[in-house]
Amino acid sequence: MASGAVDAAAEGVAALGISAGGGDEWAKPSPPLRRNLRLLSDDQVELAKMLLNQGQGHLFEHWPELGVDDDKKRSFFDQVCRLHSSYPGGLASYIQNAKKLLADSKAGQNPYDGFMPSVPSREVLTFGDDNFLSLEATGVKEARNAIFVLVAGGLGERLGYKGIKVALPRETTTGKCFLQHYIESILALQEASCKLEVECHTKIPFVIMTSDDTNALTIKLLESNPYFGMEPSQVKILKQEKVACLADNDARLALDPNDKYKIQTKPHGHGDVHSLLYSSGLLEQWKSTGRKWVLFFQDTNGLLFNAIPSALGVSATKGYNVNSLAVPRKAKEAIGGITKLTHVDGRTMVINVEYNQLDPLLRATGHPDGDANSETGYSPYPGNINQLILELGPYIEELKKTHGAISEFVNPKYTDSTKTAFKSSTRLECMMQDYPKTLPPTAKVGFTVMDTWLAYAPVKNNPEDAAKCNLRRDGNLQGKQPYSKKGWCTNIRPVISTFNGQEVEVWPRITWSPRWGLTFKDVKQKVHGNSSVSQSSVLVINGQNIIIDGLSLDGALIVNSVDEAEVKVTGHVENKGWTIRHVDHKDTSEKEETRIRGFKFEKVEQLEVNYTEPGKHCLSS
Repeated sequence: MASGAVDAAAEGVAALGISAGGGDEWAKPSPPLRRNLRLLSDDQVELAKMLLNQGQGHLFEHWPELGVDDDKKRSFFDQVCRLHSSYPGGLASYIQNAKKLLADSKAGQNPYDGFMPSVPSREVLTFGDDNFLSLEATGVKEARNAIFVLVAGGLGERLGYKGIKVALPRETTTGKCFLQHYIESILALQEASCKLEVECHTKIPFVIMTSDDTNALTIKLLESNPYFGMEPSQVKILKQEKVACLADNDARLALDPNDKYKIQTKPHGHGDVHSLLYSSGLLEQWKSTGRKWVLFFQDTNGLLFNAIPSALGVSATKGYNVNSLAVPRKAKEAIGGITKLTHVDGRTMVINVEYNQLDPLLRATGHPDGDANSETGYSPYPGNINQLILELGPYIEELKKTHGAISEFVNPKYTDSTKTAFKSSTRLECMMQDYPKTLPPTAKVGFTVMDTWLAYAPVKNNPEDAAKCNLRRDGNLQGKQPYSKKGWCTNIRPVISTFNGQEVEVWPRITWSPRWGLTFKDVKQKVHGNSSVSQSSVLVINGQNIIIDGLSLDGALIVNSVDEAEVKVTGHVENKGWTIRHVDHKDTSEKEETRIRGFKFEKVEQLEVNYTEPGKHCLSS
């Protein structure tokens, strides 16, 4: 056992008032354990005492005599040590928290008792106006002082995809995966921000929180693609551990059905990112180098970097300690709502309230219609999209108090209304966005609302479940570059098509590299004249200095250029282009990522031009 874990275990046991000495009388309640004490090291004995004190004697009931399965018994305590050392406060704290939360769940305790909901103040941005452009510029300037944190602990099984979600294509036109896009976007921000300061050589840190399920695959994806252009030293991998499963209302730890010497475990949730950052020591290191902001985001929102510059600008100009990004939300839509809660004792907090809790909370506090749309057509409580911007200094001070522990919840599935037994084991969970729950009243907590088409297009459901939602999405088939709607596609009417039972608005497929168009100002400066793209067209821009000036496109055009080349694209380009072919999600002859999208491109004809030499070039009809 590592020395740090030994110390943590000893401290936890000492805090419970259990002495390390006194012979083996303490083990009398568990004869099987008592017979095996000679097998255990001193620190394993301390862990055993803690388990018995917490009512976990059942874990040893099946243990045979000394000499039988001894290696498996030692392995059991190795796992107990990992579970103990990876949880803030240790395994005893986990069990004690579980007992309280399970008791509250059985009693039907409402976690929001005593709280009155109201609509919090917010910063609502209007895409493209002067304020938006100013905030984008401020955000780009601040980016060199930022740290980016991606929570990527989940596989794509719910989507019908066996791999890691960050390996999925962000959009189908180029096939670039989410992780590549995120890294290229961070590098583009790094470059643009450093250009605003003389002699700036800042490298923006990028943290990826993985899990047992995703760690090896994430590292493999990075290493097999030379970190997508990022220096490996910029990337820090923090792997979260799972937590023990709970078998019953007494918080007895569940044994693995397939291995009686192993405690069953499940993921604890992305809230673990806070404790991992605290224990890593990285935050203090970054603060000493002048970092100011920590930006958290999840694994499959392909539009989020459209929103990051302006949202970071809001944090800087408003002085927010916490800034949550939100989008307009329809009443009762399956996305949490940002809500201000005021307790009868005077406490207030601005947090995410899950959609299935928001409506009953409103009804119980004098709002007979519950979560209802206002005259705007949307709920007054905007949708939380799990993108957080935290000010580093106050964040570190808060973590010193909590060690990164986040408010937890438990969601047992009971066998019947008596709530005396579970259908299967459960566990405690925590969410990244619940960080503000522990903040003092003096904390400046705000949120920023942007249009959904600009900032939010998550990959969340498999085709069958998504079809049941009957939601029309307009991002998957326009190359994930929504500015096109506000630029050269303003006179285009999308075609409505159905893929895997989902209605989709099919726009022109226009996509570009982040270095070409990081902000809306960048796009405006690089699109000139009366340019137009037909509804069925494809346009791919790979290069930093490509100007679209009076282009008329009806077909497929791909423009690649080196940084030293200045390319003007003009005139009329017409060819047969790419056609869209429907794919059934049950067609196993297709790749999983193709099946879950429900379509693929048939590249009938295209014009692809490559500019590999420095200088000025022109592509014209």
